[in-house]
Amino acid sequence: MTIPSTTSLAVADVVRERRVRPGFARTTIERLGTVGCIAAGVLLVIALAATFAPIVAPYDPDFPDLLASLSGPSPAHLLGADALGRDILSRLIWGARITLAGPGLVILIATVVGVLLALLAAWRGGRVDTAISWLLDVLFAVPGIVFGLIAVAIWGPSLATVVGGLAIAYVPYVARVVRGAALRERNMPYVSAAWLQGHSGTGITFTQILPNVQPIVVAQAVSSLGFAVIDLAAVSFLGLGVQPPTADLGLMVKSGFDSVLRGQPIEAIAAGSLIVVIVWCVTIIGDRLTSSARSIR
Repeated sequence: MTIPSTTSLAVADVVRERRVRPGFARTTIERLGTVGCIAAGVLLVIALAATFAPIVAPYDPDFPDLLASLSGPSPAHLLGADALGRDILSRLIWGARITLAGPGLVILIATVVGVLLALLAAWRGGRVDTAISWLLDVLFAVPGIVFGLIAVAIWGPSLATVVGGLAIAYVPYVARVVRGAALRERNMPYVSAAWLQGHSGTGITFTQILPNVQPIVVAQAVSSLGFAVIDLAAVSFLGLGVQPPTADLGLMVKSGFDSVLRGQPIEAIAAGSLIVVIVWCVTIIGDRLTSSARSIR
């Protein structure tokens, strides 16, 4: 890479003044704004309820009570019961666990792999960058749910299988954005100065470049989370993801369809509405963080 002509003292000054912005984390609430904070608060409440489901849920989500089958809202069952007499509210609370944890694991794996590929492509350039970019383009051309279905076809229906398939599909969503940001940072003076001081490429990448693209990484990961929630729920709705009798929102929408014909649409409406609320919250937070990341580039 090209080394700028500068004195040792000037090089040290450039390194000290690299473009890491420590105020990003401290001003997250300001960047979210009123609507973003409301969305974050709602999502936090749902996450806490799901985390403490054994305490919060009034019933065992898998316990059947045939005497309460398809019963409407009542003091005993606030949202009624499904066809097997299981409490709908309890299944919603437990189902939110998978709806949040599953996509969260998908995005976590995709983010780690995507960031590593993006940093490698940005730093090495040349054939390495070309090969990684080609791979990302191929993955990006295939819808995420297709990867989930392929994984199910090979290893069988399960949550772990779908998570693995979707994680592969979401790698380019993170990697392509981070690669562009990393390429810009690689050409900044502080990177050239660190190289002149004898720092290794790996050290510069993880201690200089990565902290500066971190806001973009977080924003892209949160933005992708909403799509992962929809994809995982869709696969479960098809009966290829989480298997009964496990409480899952996608499965509840599917099983609720049969109850609609019997005049009890509460299960499908409640599960579908909770999915919409989760996706709305994640989307709002992701949009606000993305706008913030663009403004501090």
